[in-house]
Amino acid sequence: MSFGDAWTGPVLVTGTDTEIGKTVVTAAVAAAAQAAGLRVAVVKPGQTGTATGEPGDVDSVTRLAAPLTGRTLASYPDPLAPLAAARVADLPPLELYNAVDAIREEADKHDLVLIEGAGGLLVPMGLRPSGEPWTVADLAVSLGAPAVVVARAGLGTLNHTALTLEALERRAVPAGVVIGAWPTEPELVHWLNLSELVPNLLGAVPAGAGGMDPGVFRRSAPGWLTPALYGVLDDWRAWAEET
Repeated sequence: MSFGDAWTGPVLVTGTDTEIGKTVVTAAVAAAAQAAGLRVAVVKPGQTGTATGEPGDVDSVTRLAAPLTGRTLASYPDPLAPLAAARVADLPPLELYNAVDAIREEADKHDLVLIEGAGGLLVPMGLRPSGEPWTVADLAVSLGAPAVVVARAGLGTLNHTALTLEALERRAVPAGVVIGAWPTEPELVHWLNLSELVPNLLGAVPAGAGGMDPGVFRRSAPGWLTPALYGVLDDWRAWAEET
């Protein structure tokens, strides 16, 4: 796909796996878009692991990027896939079209709505009215939303990323890739992976960015992303030489 136009409306942020950097990438896109003057909402359909008492993903995004709106649709105590967490806790699972309606409601009031998934693309999120499970891939299809795929920088990323992009392509969901944690001292494997990913690459967020001072994070975020995600990174060769 062409990445020439900046993405607006609902945009899914998914990943090739769990603990991949989706939350920090979501915050980076939110910060860059707000710096460009957009009204931004961040929606987390299913937050799990709330029993630990740690901040939820929307809380983390709000701390780093301060979007206009942050919203979690359903929360579950156990650190499991959202549908499994709902069943274990004997709580109502999130219904697909309730999630669609909630996101469309935010899209009516904002220029960009970032939807942060849970785990990978095909993790069961909740139930359809028919009782069948649904995934964030189904959510993207229902919303007509493109997807940002957050990927690792290191070994194994090419296969996982290709599988995720292929699954999205089969569903006619436009997608691009952001590296979730670019290492401070990249090795040969990281550079080789980068060269393979460049045709689909929308950004690369430095490792440890989530621990930055929020002000520094917001000022830095546009430099990590391409113009499709409201950044200023437009030459990967120059970026690599600078890095």
